[in-house]
Amino acid sequence: MSAEPARCACHEELSEEQLLAQLDDVLREYAQAPGALIPVLQIAQAIFGYLPETALKRIAQALDKPYSEVAGVVGFYSFFTRVPRGKHLIRVCLGTACYVRGGKEVLSALKSALRVEVGETTSDRTFSLDVGRCFGACGLAPVIMIDDDVHQRVRPTKLPKILEQYRHHAAETLESAAVGPEAQS
Repeated sequence: MSAEPARCACHEELSEEQLLAQLDDVLREYAQAPGALIPVLQIAQAIFGYLPETALKRIAQALDKPYSEVAGVVGFYSFFTRVPRGKHLIRVCLGTACYVRGGKEVLSALKSALRVEVGETTSDRTFSLDVGRCFGACGLAPVIMIDDDVHQRVRPTKLPKILEQYRHHAAETLESAAVGPEAQS
């Protein structure tokens, strides 16, 4: 398939109709492709920032699948979400090595700093907090991942500096979106 995954529109001021139109473009290309469900769900999540029910229903109809099958796939795979996520997804490893080397304390410090529980998103939609069981970096424990970035040997005292990097990045992204592409040239 030649459709490129759409960039996340979750922080742009696009209407639901505009987002669904982007999804429709993807569905036209993937409608007859075998094995299209997971790639389409991934692209839809990139478009919306999560998988709203309206998108799932449209995907089920376009791919000629029962809604229950589409919703079941979304529920089975942890990388899909049906609730809006923040711009940055923080995952704390609580596998054995990370847990015994302070992963629980890192998680507690993040919950306190962000004022959220696991599975929640900050009120400004900058961060979502989640946990995982092993990220394959046991020798670097405790480990957290923010988006695709692995942070190793994390201590609660390191968290303010780490979080600030991502807050700064999120603020720059929102600022450039507010200015608009025509003003940036």
